Amino acid sequence: MSAVRDITLLGRDAPLWLAAAALRRALAPAGVKVRAVALPDENGPADLYATLPAIEALHNQIGIDEAALLRGVRGAFTLGQNFVDASGAGRAPFLHSYGAFGTGINGGDFFPHWVKARRHGLGVGLDDFSLTATAAHNGRLFLPDEVSEIYGRSDYGYHLPAAAYAKSLKAIARHLGVEIFETTGVMVERGDDGIVALLLDDGGRVESALFADLTREGLLREATGSAFEAWTMPGDRMLTALAPRFAALPVYAEIRAGVDGWTGLFPSLTHMHVAHVFSGAATSDDAALQAAATTSGLTLDAVTFRTFTSGMAREPWAGNVIGLGEAACSFDPSHGLALHGLQLSVVHLLGVYPAEGYSYAARRAEYNRVMRSHFARVADFQAAHLTLQDYAGPFWDTARTLPISAELAHMIDFFRARGELAPQEDESLPPDSWRALFIGHGIAPESWRPAVDRVPPHEVNVHFRKMLGFVREQVLRQPTHDAYLARIMQRAHG
Repeated sequence: MSAVRDITLLGRDAPLWLAAAALRRALAPAGVKVRAVALPDENGPADLYATLPAIEALHNQIGIDEAALLRGVRGAFTLGQNFVDASGAGRAPFLHSYGAFGTGINGGDFFPHWVKARRHGLGVGLDDFSLTATAAHNGRLFLPDEVSEIYGRSDYGYHLPAAAYAKSLKAIARHLGVEIFETTGVMVERGDDGIVALLLDDGGRVESALFADLTREGLLREATGSAFEAWTMPGDRMLTALAPRFAALPVYAEIRAGVDGWTGLFPSLTHMHVAHVFSGAATSDDAALQAAATTSGLTLDAVTFRTFTSGMAREPWAGNVIGLGEAACSFDPSHGLALHGLQLSVVHLLGVYPAEGYSYAARRAEYNRVMRSHFARVADFQAAHLTLQDYAGPFWDTARTLPISAELAHMIDFFRARGELAPQEDESLPPDSWRALFIGHGIAPESWRPAVDRVPPHEVNVHFRKMLGFVREQVLRQPTHDAYLARIMQRAHG
């Protein structure tokens, strides 16, 4: 069969433009045309994308300059998410930081040595051995360099106001040669082998061999008959709002667990962006607004509400329509995974894209297998947070009763028994994210790898002291979040 020389994307806002730019950049050398059919924007002034560090690779691939992006969207950096109990259960907060814990000891992993030392009375927490976590706790950004990279991975993500981010990405997509169509609505023209064209409200017709659906509601997925498997989750409705920025800009998001849901505080350069997730069946919008204001302690403005459904398409690629981002899988907003899911979709689509001779059936089957596996692993990470927490209130009581996968149950049991992470195929989150989550929720491993017993305790203590000294020294060299953002803003006027 012949190669597919064009693909048309249907969507809106940042996901559409990010995917279009990435596909155009990667597929243009093969002569593939990329078209974007844009539906009306839905982002309000309070909407924001909290990204994982992996987004930097996609930004680099399409030629985005970090400083220019942050200047243009008035964004900020993030070293992770700080989970705080605001429900009255008395749980200690914990930070899910974007970086490694410790460095190798005698060629072996640091973590089992720490597990053993904790069982023998070590009073130093895991975060103290992390460059990013220690920087976050001290109000500093951490900028990796050659010296720190020898010690371990230190990553950061971004907080990107959604409307400005979309505008910036659209300009990049246009510059790269993406053909853009704008419409207030769309209809589908079907043929014997799937969708033939999209019919626009102005009478235009966009024909294509292959389509990508990036709509939250899965407009093209419905035309193919592919089902969406909703996950049972405690939250299905979200409030977003703006609040005044803090005098000193935090370098992480804070997720506060209230009785009837969670409230997230996401700093950008100019505002605090607030999100509050709750159950629409159990809590009214008025009560949710009151809860968000009380839990955040902030005066809220530009308040909007929307319903969302977490779940996954049974077939992310059905017929000649490929679901990307939320059309393929939609996650709870708590861990900033929306663009991570989109990035996974785009990367794996590029791996199977039929730019040369192709078999639809084989490529489609492989894409569906890989994507469902990847999405399931990410969903397990969120499910672990829900099943392990012991916050107070009906929202969290419901969360603890939700079923979990056999793979996640095994991961929890294995970590509790040996302090190790059971290997899982298609895992896209780093091991230290899982360790931060498990330790943060109070899992104390009962044993460790026997190999660590061969290293004398006094030698381990020497390594620990060196690590702690190195971390303190490196963090003290780092700028505050405000200072570094001010430096970036000044470059525009230099």
